[in-house]
Amino acid sequence: MQRCIELALQGAGSVAPNPLVGAVLVHESTIIGEGYHRQYGHAHAEVNCINAVRPADRSLIAQSTLYVSLEPCAHYGKTPPCADLIIAKKIPRVVIGCRDPFKEVDGKGIGKLLAAGIEVIQPVMEADSKILNKRFFTFHTRHRPYIILKWAQTANGIVGNADHSRLLISNAYSNRLVHKWRSEEAAILVGTHTALYDNPSLTTRLWKGNNPLRLIIDKELRLPASLQIFDGNARTIVFNYIKQEETTNLLYYQCSKDRSLIQQVCDALYSLNIQSVLVEGGTSLLQSFINENLFDEIRIITNTSMQTDGGIPAPLTGRLLLQDAMQLQSDNIQFFNPVS
Repeated sequence: MQRCIELALQGAGSVAPNPLVGAVLVHESTIIGEGYHRQYGHAHAEVNCINAVRPADRSLIAQSTLYVSLEPCAHYGKTPPCADLIIAKKIPRVVIGCRDPFKEVDGKGIGKLLAAGIEVIQPVMEADSKILNKRFFTFHTRHRPYIILKWAQTANGIVGNADHSRLLISNAYSNRLVHKWRSEEAAILVGTHTALYDNPSLTTRLWKGNNPLRLIIDKELRLPASLQIFDGNARTIVFNYIKQEETTNLLYYQCSKDRSLIQQVCDALYSLNIQSVLVEGGTSLLQSFINENLFDEIRIITNTSMQTDGGIPAPLTGRLLLQDAMQLQSDNIQFFNPVS
């Protein structure tokens, strides 16, 4: 199962809104096939695993055990049900990491296997299997995207200059890592000031991977069309109070002034099947998510060798659980989860 999880991670950034899944076929303690879900709309892990079995070993498939990190699907989507394939290949035993929370599966895959007389062992390494698909599970159980808040700050907790002039805090290595993070999420969100003063492109130009959907908060539609976020290089949604309108690669999504704007963004992303969002700033937007307790992770990059007088302070987080940390030259990067 650990190998299934390792394989599944290779699909990060390419399979959403599908889950990350790895599969391993074992005959008498020997792996005869491995596979993972590589790309959305393409073959699932079980299919790739079975197809990877060498012709000389194919007679062993019906005597083997299939390990898979997530319950095999039981419905027709972009591809046929994997449970049907397992049954057709007469695989006698299936070991499953965890059950799939998606309503079209959610026990139906396991039910199909059991009805066909296949031995099913589950859950195995359930916590790790769920962490692997934390975005997928959050989306289907909490009906909102998985939300990551990220910012860079100086050693004394400043994220920007008071006059909004550019303050370069994180180093080149951290910047590249941030672009890797962008490639792993479905969307990236910034507020009006960040879009206006930093003029970011919000793409993955420093890392090989897909550009996330770009999300902008611009309540009164103040942002000029000359900004990089409107260059058409990636699909962009502008959340505002003025209009609902869609053109090529650009959607103006009108929100109500009578409800929490942050909650409306989450609801909109859920309806659009966007499973994760990286919130990059600014402070006021990040603080809104913190105040409404709408986040699953916080990632803070602190330049331990930089201090500045005055400026815009970092968000106030309250109590958090430190999960991990790493050092990239002068940058200390910390990963937090909320206190449950």
